[in-house]
Amino acid sequence: MSGYERFVRTRSALWDDFETRLAAPRARHQSHADLETLALQYRQVLHDHGLALARYPGTGVARRLGALALQGTHALQWDRSDRMPGVAAFFLRSFPRAFRRHLPYLGAVTLLFVTAALFGLTLGIAQPAVGTSLLGPGAVEGMRKGHLWTESLVTTVPPAFSSSRIATNNMSVALLGWAGGALAGLGTLYVVVLNGLMLGAIVAATVHYGLAGDILVFMSAHGPLELTLILVSASGGLALGHALVAAEDRPRAAVLQDASREALVLLLGCLPWFLVLGFVESFVSPVAAFPAPLKAALGTALLSLFVLVAANPAARAETP
Repeated sequence: MSGYERFVRTRSALWDDFETRLAAPRARHQSHADLETLALQYRQVLHDHGLALARYPGTGVARRLGALALQGTHALQWDRSDRMPGVAAFFLRSFPRAFRRHLPYLGAVTLLFVTAALFGLTLGIAQPAVGTSLLGPGAVEGMRKGHLWTESLVTTVPPAFSSSRIATNNMSVALLGWAGGALAGLGTLYVVVLNGLMLGAIVAATVHYGLAGDILVFMSAHGPLELTLILVSASGGLALGHALVAAEDRPRAAVLQDASREALVLLLGCLPWFLVLGFVESFVSPVAAFPAPLKAALGTALLSLFVLVAANPAARAETP
């Protein structure tokens, strides 16, 4: 028996098994044992390929081993996390996983926002000029007459135009909170605190003119989800800032790459909802024909739908 025949006879079983494993439909999650076996066989195939090129160049076995080595390289070294998932996969798996991993940061920015809003509300009640200075003379004059500035959304501006403008403005706030993570998280904290103070102070101004109920009714349809989206986006920025300053065992570049990818997933998962809110804030929130309970129900439904998507239990057990 020649050396070539002996080589083929003793090693072909391994090649066949390796080829079968590569061709088999891959389960969503392979066990560590299966991956270790595949990796070991891959190294053996590489060794055999080198041996075949040196001793038996141009043979069918050399060509077959070359093809198997290439397939194995794609199977084991292609980083699936770098692929752009489809829309369904993104919202069913990628976004929920990123959302859950950012829950500690979301808790931190939410606490900070609520604290700032309460402080702004207290300060605005004690000093109404704080809130009125944020609104401008036109809005203040309207409140003196018993009207909120939000009424202009349906009287002076076409709803389609205001919807686009509102969505763009809200997205800008979310982007600022997210991008503020690049400043070691300080930019994110600034955006969260500033918006909390402004909200509290503006509500306090409506309290001063007896219009607090009206502003809360106006906000009830879009406000709960709008604030949630801004805070979720900010949590991605805070996580990125934490990755910039926190010491870890892994290289800093790898930590930043992971944090940036996760923060981007979080932001992209939030942005489409702002388009829906822009429509609601233009066509529903300022319209008196919609009763307050209906607006509150819509706001609750939108927030519940977002939470259902973000906390999708089907993605809970999946690994990144």
